[in-house]
Amino acid sequence: MIVRLFNNFTVINLFALNEVLYSLAERFLSYIQLEKRYSEHTCTAYRNDLLQFFDYTTAAYGAVTVADITHVMVRSWLAGLMENAMTAKSVNRKISTLKSFFKFCIRQDLLKQTPMTKVVAPKISRRLPGFIDEKGMKALEDNRSPVSVTTPFIFTDDFEGETHRLIFEIFYQTGIRLSELISLQEFRVDKGNLSIKVMGKGGKERIIPISPRLCEQISAYMAQKRRELEEFETGVLLVHPHSGQRLYPKYVYLMIRKYLTEHEITTYKKKSPHLLRHTFATHLTNNGADLKAVKDLLGHASLASTQVYTHTTIEQLKKVYQQAHPKA
Repeated sequence: MIVRLFNNFTVINLFALNEVLYSLAERFLSYIQLEKRYSEHTCTAYRNDLLQFFDYTTAAYGAVTVADITHVMVRSWLAGLMENAMTAKSVNRKISTLKSFFKFCIRQDLLKQTPMTKVVAPKISRRLPGFIDEKGMKALEDNRSPVSVTTPFIFTDDFEGETHRLIFEIFYQTGIRLSELISLQEFRVDKGNLSIKVMGKGGKERIIPISPRLCEQISAYMAQKRRELEEFETGVLLVHPHSGQRLYPKYVYLMIRKYLTEHEITTYKKKSPHLLRHTFATHLTNNGADLKAVKDLLGHASLASTQVYTHTTIEQLKKVYQQAHPKA
């Protein structure tokens, strides 16, 4: 049941005002989860977006049907969000949610035309993706060699250290997402073909080649896991070094941030697992990899999502030009 405060004092039960609209939203959410196989994270985001929009329309216009919703209502809602300093990227995601919802309504013969045709998405200023340079990744390559005489080993020589080291290696050598790493199963590691199968967004499977060295590391880790832990979650490749349970996102995020910060691997402010995905893609493109191949490795649906990594190469060329050309 959805309850909001209006005029500081009046409590309005929006669900009671517009039960049909909220029930339709649940049908749509079931559709994208069960048939489209969207991730749990995406479904949660879509749910929040729809409920926020229906809260607004019900409070502003009363009990409306889906056929009553116009582009004016949508524009008014989006304008309010932007007035409250919501970023263009977040607003565009909400627009995407509404577009998907109204398309669903058309398929269900509840609408003849979507109101989103007259809604223009705000422009997003594209930022170059941050990445770790090759020297920084080299420092993380082997925990058996100190970074320098004065610095300690980066990874401890125990099962926890091996778990952390393998997480970094898999992220950097495959470019997979955090959710894909956590759900990676042992049987999806093909030692014979030196590859792993990854279940990506929308339930789409892709095959990523891995190096013989990484394959050996994975095999050694699997053997050590069975020696070190009496009980662990079967099937999943990477487990918590103490509990043996499947890794959870916050554990991996904090671990990555800790190593990158304490050992000064990068000066980039946002130190997260996704930074390693950007690093994977950037190093490939900077070393001449075909952009379409990088797209397939990353599991991008569109080449436009991958093209952002070409800008890094252009920036590097500009830097070389400015440093080397007499008239630069």
